[in-house]
Formats: sequence, structure tokens, C-alpha cells
Amino acid sequence: MTIDKSLKVRAGMIRTRNVLTRAERIEKLKETERWADGDNAYGLPKVRVQKISLKKKKKVKKEEDEGTDEKKK
Repeated sequence: MTIDKSLKVRAGMIRTRNVLTRAERIEKLKETERWADGDNAYGLPKVRVQKISLKKKKKVKKEEDEGTDEKKK
């Protein structure tokens, strides 16, 4: 029996998670100065998760074309 494509783990979890652990939420709150040492760890405020989108680099054809023109001369 094969595993469905959606269940396979290729390179770990690549996409962003929409739920943070308590420790991650506290780190985010510290960065925004909404957390002070000694505060209660229960009932934390919501923390927005930033989605990081990486754009694929486009191939630069001009540089390649210039290099081939020089070789022809």
C-alpha cells in the first residue's frame, strides 16, 4: 500500500505554520515589548504569524548573451 502524496514528508515542513507554541509566542511578544518577565504564561494575547514568500530568481539572459557575443568575436 502506498502513502498519499499529501502525507509524504519531503524536506520537513516547508510552508509556514499557522499555530505557534507557547514558547514561540512569548518570544514574539518579547520582540514587540508586550511581554515582561514574571507575566502569566496562560491566556497569552494573539500573535500574528508572518508568512514568508520567497520569489524565484529569474534567469538573466542578457549576461549570458553578452558572454556568448564576446566569444564569437
